[in-house]
Amino acid sequence: MIAVIPALVFTLAVWAPGFAQYAKRRQVSKGPRALGLLELAANGKAHLLPVTIMIDGKFYDAGAYKANPVPMALDPETVYQGLKSGVSQGLFTVSGALSEQGSWVADGKWRSTADIQADKARAKAESAKKAQKAPEEAGGPPKLRRAQQASDRPSSAPPQPAPPPNSAPPATPKDSPSASDAGNAASTSNAPAFPKAPEAPVLRHRAPSESPHEQTKSGTDEHPLKGPIQLLPAISDSDGAEPRPYTYQLKPEEEQKFLKTMTSMAADEVKARATQLLAESEPVAKPTRKSARPALFPQLQDVQMHIFDLTSSNEPVLVLTANATIPNARIALQYTIALVTREDIYGELHKVFAQTTDNLHLDVIPRYEFIDAVDADGDGRGELLFRRTQDSGSAFNIYAVIGDRLWPLFEGKPGR
Repeated sequence: MIAVIPALVFTLAVWAPGFAQYAKRRQVSKGPRALGLLELAANGKAHLLPVTIMIDGKFYDAGAYKANPVPMALDPETVYQGLKSGVSQGLFTVSGALSEQGSWVADGKWRSTADIQADKARAKAESAKKAQKAPEEAGGPPKLRRAQQASDRPSSAPPQPAPPPNSAPPATPKDSPSASDAGNAASTSNAPAFPKAPEAPVLRHRAPSESPHEQTKSGTDEHPLKGPIQLLPAISDSDGAEPRPYTYQLKPEEEQKFLKTMTSMAADEVKARATQLLAESEPVAKPTRKSARPALFPQLQDVQMHIFDLTSSNEPVLVLTANATIPNARIALQYTIALVTREDIYGELHKVFAQTTDNLHLDVIPRYEFIDAVDADGDGRGELLFRRTQDSGSAFNIYAVIGDRLWPLFEGKPGR
């Protein structure tokens, strides 16, 4: 018994740092924290689609939360930070909002990270230039200069005669401003309508009377998007964890191994869906050799695979999306597949989520378009952002990967 106690103490001493690191409290956003989707065009113009806003740990539709009539997430001068897999790409400042078919879209100014750094360098150079002292006059001994006194300054107005003794000051009309009122008016007129946008993104909302911008617009957009459009998640929050990259670094041969396994799993999902549709379209009958079904060989196109480390645990999460066709199928359909897997400690991939649909069944099975990994709740861990599309419209879903399943943090209502 005596020998067991030192062994137990040693075991606890070895595992204590691990438990302390696991139990370390993460920085969590207190909110409000808004998430939007930036549509960034090649011509430098950008629009923002509101996705969700978190208040006290609960998620709400950012396109409807506190809409009076403009939603809180699209108030003018609200700053969003555009992110690509957790890496900052620039800042978007909302200038106005436009309602299109019941959905809100924000217009504003986009400044990339390169533009922000160039402005900082330019401002620093100008400050250094102003701080330089003027060179001394060439030649001659140094001269002492006396500071100008008040008596030396020329008077701009003739002196006023002193009032006669025992005379009362002139009465001030009621409609003329007093000196204190004039001072207040001067200070008010010199104050800016909005404080300067901070370097860090912040979510704030203002009363309509305080905004010099038009909050609602109608008709055609004044700043159309032209050229290829890039989709970027964008966060507006003055609190929460700092952004960090979620990409998982792999060697080329390791990435190819993952891609081969993921495409094989995706093809099996498409094959299973095509087999189900074929069985539903045929009457139930005992198959014979002549009526045997042909083998189905799905062909994948537009394959995109992303690998993330969402929790800084060195455990990769893989997301693959693709289109697919089956050349020898009796029913020619266009399939789409979204597949999420995770790798265990033995290097095996486990299916976390799979959604396969086709162009004729979007009324019952939506199509999932993967956007990116983003920290939606401000706890430093990444979640997966999808756009779900079906016949009734589209909406955004946010999921956390927990074990072998996706845990929904937010699921929007289709209609956009």
